[in-house]
Amino acid sequence: MAKDILIKPWITEKTERISDRLNQYTFIVNKKVNKIEIKKAVEEKYGVNVESVNTVIMPAKAKSRNTRSGILKGRKPSFKKAVVTLGAGEEIDFYGDV
Repeated sequence: MAKDILIKPWITEKTERISDRLNQYTFIVNKKVNKIEIKKAVEEKYGVNVESVNTVIMPAKAKSRNTRSGILKGRKPSFKKAVVTLGAGEEIDFYGDV
């Protein structure tokens, strides 16, 4: 069930900063799920206590690249991003034993 809701963690420099400072973690989620379902999925998968969930739908973007045969144009699809705030003293370890 949780794998249908949570697609993958969104790991960037900015999300690493907010996870260290504010105890918030960012995930790419299915566009059709709501905040309650996201909260249950994170608690089930990672065994943590979720205080709040904020979501945003990131818009699609037009992309182009130069090749030998000319310019190729395309689009990046839109996606839904969820920022999950955990309870005090809890954390998620995405890297495991790496």
